[in-house]
Amino acid sequence: MAGRGKAIGAAAAKKSSSRSSKVGLQFLVGRIARFLKTGKYAERVGAGAPVYLAAVLEYLAAEALELARNAARDNKKTRIVPRHIQLAVRNVEELSKLLETVTIANGGVMPNIHNLLLPKKTGSSKSAPADDE
Repeated sequence: MAGRGKAIGAAAAKKSSSRSSKVGLQFLVGRIARFLKTGKYAERVGAGAPVYLAAVLEYLAAEALELARNAARDNKKTRIVPRHIQLAVRNVEELSKLLETVTIANGGVMPNIHNLLLPKKTGSSKSAPADDE
């Protein structure tokens, strides 16, 4: 009966924690590790690879969402829709280059009017010099 129902030693008292919580990430390190293993990208996957990849993906997602939040605020909206993500991504050169082959569903197109279609300026910008007398 001795020890039954009680934690034995310090190892049993320690609560398990995920790798994501250990490194302070929101993206799941274990899931990314599983994807790397089952994807057969390499024969072996190091312990630091899924942590690094999760951190990079979390950073990119946070950056895109912050820009999309700003785009939604500019349009006086409180909810981020695909249009806001499209506007955010296409306005930043690095993200646009990264996602140039990606089509965002319901994202629309970037507002653009070609210079040839704009009305010509009729008034001359240079006026006749006035005589100072």
